[in-house]
Amino acid sequence: MKLLITGGAGFVGSRLATRLLRDGELYGQKIDKLVIADQFAPPPFLSNNPKVECRTSPLLSQCEVLHKDKFDGVFHLASAVSGECEDDFDLGLRSNLDTTRALLDALRRAGNAPRFVFSSSIAVFGPDPAHPLPDIVGDQTLPMPQTSYGTHKLICEHLVSDYTRKGFIDGRSARLMTVTVRPGKPNGAASSFFSGIIREPLNAQVAICPVKDNVAHPVSSPSLTVQGLKAVFEASKEDFLGRSGLNLPALNVTVKQMLDALENVAGKSVRALVKFEFNERIAAIVSNWPKGASSQRAARLGLQGPKTFESIIEEYIADQKGDSAG
Repeated sequence: MKLLITGGAGFVGSRLATRLLRDGELYGQKIDKLVIADQFAPPPFLSNNPKVECRTSPLLSQCEVLHKDKFDGVFHLASAVSGECEDDFDLGLRSNLDTTRALLDALRRAGNAPRFVFSSSIAVFGPDPAHPLPDIVGDQTLPMPQTSYGTHKLICEHLVSDYTRKGFIDGRSARLMTVTVRPGKPNGAASSFFSGIIREPLNAQVAICPVKDNVAHPVSSPSLTVQGLKAVFEASKEDFLGRSGLNLPALNVTVKQMLDALENVAGKSVRALVKFEFNERIAAIVSNWPKGASSQRAARLGLQGPKTFESIIEEYIADQKGDSAG
């Protein structure tokens, strides 16, 4: 079995690659080769694996020759994130829409209809005067994105659905919740602070929270996100139930509940490192996001969200100690 992970050097992508290599198979088929396509090189523990081939260049240019590979399966995770898309409209179009269309056309040209999982986002949901946003968005909620990033994700969901309808791929879209806690430096995502207010204090650094503590949002852990992507890939068409995107499971929490959990795990002095400085731009973006999510279709696949935010923090701490394989 030959697999492709776009964005495979990134936070979720590298953990997905690690999990697949550790398992050695997908729905009973042995993984012989794993191609990681990204603008950056993956960690050495991946690039040095004999089953891994790394292709390091813009994905849009790689798509010109991808049809020659005839992949059995594809996980498409590569994209520009929310803040980047708001700041640079053309970058978002090129990275998210143009690249996804080119990738799908390369797979169409290959002619072997591979299994295809698209990493969509909770950002496809938003408020609209004609369709008010419910407190909890479900699989049946009408997507009405209020950012360029969310719009790109929804458009790509429809492309995946149509290419599947035509028999060019066997596609399915999984809407990821905000994944936390991300290691390293903040990225360009407006949701970056959901990791920063946990990660920085645990590293004895001051963290700035740009929104009020009553802001609520659905989140998940890295390991459960990877588990969800794998389960969506392995699901039969009957179990996946249609061609529309499904929500991966979430833990619905407020910022205050996140900080309460941080205090429970690491103490009051660590929580005190979080400072509130209201950022109107970020708050405006976040105000258009769902406050919570449900995932009935994912439950059919045996998937569940995190039980507590404490467990998410503890996973991050274990991961930093090298105890978690992702």
